[in-house]
Amino acid sequence: MICEELSLADGRLAALSWGRDGAPVWLALHGWLDNAASFTRLAPRLAEALDIRLVALDFSGHGHSRHHPAGSDYAIWDYLHDVLDAMADLTLESAVLVGHSMGAGVAGLMAAALPEKVTRLILLDGLGTLTTPDEATADQLRRGLLGHRRPPRGVPAYAGLDEAVAARVAGGVTPIDAATAQPLVARNLAPLTEGGYRLRTDSRLMRPSLVRFSPGQALGLLASIEAPVLLIEGDRGILAERAFARRAREAVTSLTRCVMPGGHHLHLEPERVDAVAAAIIDSIVASP
Repeated sequence: MICEELSLADGRLAALSWGRDGAPVWLALHGWLDNAASFTRLAPRLAEALDIRLVALDFSGHGHSRHHPAGSDYAIWDYLHDVLDAMADLTLESAVLVGHSMGAGVAGLMAAALPEKVTRLILLDGLGTLTTPDEATADQLRRGLLGHRRPPRGVPAYAGLDEAVAARVAGGVTPIDAATAQPLVARNLAPLTEGGYRLRTDSRLMRPSLVRFSPGQALGLLASIEAPVLLIEGDRGILAERAFARRAREAVTSLTRCVMPGGHHLHLEPERVDAVAAAIIDSIVASP
């Protein structure tokens, strides 16, 4: 199936699209430091089986989308404007949101704050947002302020794709293999005039957050979600039976949980993507 490059929000946002024009549109939201290529293996399977058009965004500062202006931040709620701007450009009153990791957090915030915009949530190894306990608020603010005032990190350069993929595998926040990482890294490379490549990612994404939701706020937001939620977890992912993950699942009113073999990027793992697609397709067929 042909993958189409899109430019949205007056060129501020980039996206990839699969599926025919005129089909119902789903929006796909990637994880932190990833990009729209997170869905290159899953999207064509869903588009063909469900006759949908799946549009995967590059969040601001990621992939081919623009960086935020100087002096701006990358708080998780800022990405809601990316989703709303994309929906406006695509003339969507509401949509199914597919979110992975941080993108799952953004999708959940959208469903909680603007329930009329979200008809269904499909969350891939992510539920809720990172939090800071009330008693750690001052420390979080301190780390954020100091981090924001440090000089930006230098952007690493790579001779080619293989070297960049190896760096992602070695330095990723969660375990990932080369075959899984390759589409993400390939979309994130920009050629240098002197030869080689640099990462497109805005280095400011690595700065500590100034503030985060408290655990109670995060659970309250999850409890406000009205749309049906399908949560697909990898058995080697980031949720499992961790205390907050259990409380997060319990907070959602209408949640179907599916745990299957795989890591945090199970929807991009070549040997796992068929099972992920099948779980989503079966869920839609069972409750269209």
